[in-house]
Amino acid sequence: MSILVIIEHDRGDVAPAMFEALTVARELEGDVEAVVIGEGAETAATQLGAYGAETVHHVTSDELGDYSPEAWGQAAVEAIKELDPEVVMTAGTDRGNELMAQIGARMDLPFVANCVELNDDASEMIRSQWGGALHEETTLDAEIKLVSVAPHAVEATTEEAAGDIEELEVEIDAGLNRTVIKDRVVMNEGITLSTAPVVISGGRAVGSAEGFAPLEELAGELGGKVGCSRAVTNNGWRPHSDQVGQTGTRIAPTIYIASGISGATQHWVGAMGSKNILAINTDPEANMVTKAGWAVIADLHVMIPAITEEVRKRKA
Repeated sequence: MSILVIIEHDRGDVAPAMFEALTVARELEGDVEAVVIGEGAETAATQLGAYGAETVHHVTSDELGDYSPEAWGQAAVEAIKELDPEVVMTAGTDRGNELMAQIGARMDLPFVANCVELNDDASEMIRSQWGGALHEETTLDAEIKLVSVAPHAVEATTEEAAGDIEELEVEIDAGLNRTVIKDRVVMNEGITLSTAPVVISGGRAVGSAEGFAPLEELAGELGGKVGCSRAVTNNGWRPHSDQVGQTGTRIAPTIYIASGISGATQHWVGAMGSKNILAINTDPEANMVTKAGWAVIADLHVMIPAITEEVRKRKA
């Protein structure tokens, strides 16, 4: 069986979720190849052999530049027609799902998004629905199976492969470049909430915008970022960009410290990718407490400064 992974990248910078998708592709029964498209594809191609891609097909055309969903979608279709894989995969990011939807529409094929498990030939899978609140068992019967892998479904692992780069020239209609990225604005410098190794969030129990100062101190000591629950943004204490949850940012830190957060389903969906969760709450029955790996039943206003003090002692 031939498995083709469409690589999402931004001017050569491969999306981290793609390494997870390549890890899942290697678990299927078949040969894993990759396709890179657009500006920076040469740089992206060099990173993929370490994650199991035997061959990387560099799709070229005079009409391919920065990301354009329609042009990249057509380029992917032409590559699929040329390479004739049985399974086509990508990461279940916004851009990955958009690109796979383009492929499905152009080739009249069904597409299963946000899979968390796949059987050996991708004919049966479990996929994430409702932002991760529901897992659905699904079967896929198609000549070419189109699937995306939900971010954080697995931990990316390396497996050295040849990673041979082959150029594949395709014909693209210039009129397809109707939508294209023209400029970028950097919203955050350094680590962001979605990439931070440590996230410390506060809920309604923090009490005020000023009450987040101790959380900021602890995050500074641990090299992390501060997040919050939806109740906090509703109260205007923190911006929406700090919200962890289904309608906010989904995180996958090494440790998530949820302080004064009850843990509604929407918040849990955003935090469930965390490798370790510590809940600090006065309510031992709170949803976040019952789901966390560790819990401290105490007032966050006492515990957060105490943790910060202990961290500083150990660092000294």
